[in-house]
Amino acid sequence: MKALASRGEGKGEGGWTLIELVVVVTILAILSVGIIPMLKTSVRRQREARLREDLREMREAIKQFKRDTVGIQCAGAGGLQQQLQQQQQQQQGGQQGQQGQQQTAIDPRSKVVISDCTIFGVENPDHYPPDLETLVAGVNVVPRINLGMGGGGPLTGNATDNKLLSLKKKVYLRRIPDDPLTGRPGGQDVWGIRSTYDPPDAESWGGENVFDVYYKGEGTALNGEKYSDW
Repeated sequence: MKALASRGEGKGEGGWTLIELVVVVTILAILSVGIIPMLKTSVRRQREARLREDLREMREAIKQFKRDTVGIQCAGAGGLQQQLQQQQQQQQGGQQGQQGQQQTAIDPRSKVVISDCTIFGVENPDHYPPDLETLVAGVNVVPRINLGMGGGGPLTGNATDNKLLSLKKKVYLRRIPDDPLTGRPGGQDVWGIRSTYDPPDAESWGGENVFDVYYKGEGTALNGEKYSDW
């Protein structure tokens, strides 16, 4: 009898009762129901934040490109030469150069001016980027000169700084972002483009220039807004 009792006690201590198993399974089910949706929501929120950041970076690159076109002189192949002549007129105190500076205010954040006029077609007199790839590839620029309050002519003018006449490229966008929601490679299937001549809600690009970008993917964000409206 003692041997049987000792066997029963050992078996009870080493195993799980049915009630204990039910309790454990119930706890795990409750945790999975609560935690898994929270994890999915957290991942989705992070991807949406990445989408907003990608749009912000591309739009800021477009704005920065546009700032660096103020003061550019494009007239056939002699665009850069005309910029040099205008610079000399301004340094000599010529009236014509001074009037040109007063027409358009130069953003103090713009330290260079784009010198390659060949990237702008006749349909793009506003001098916005011709495409997103141009922002990644970079464009030729020359430094601006600060001329008093108007500051903003291209090039510098003294013997030392004239070494900067050798054209340098400025890159405005490190890369075209991939789709942060699906992981698809960035491209025309992911990012839509609108030019200065397209309606604000246009779903096709006129091709003149890049004035704005938007996300082409379908879906609604956690806040109820459509991704394409961001």
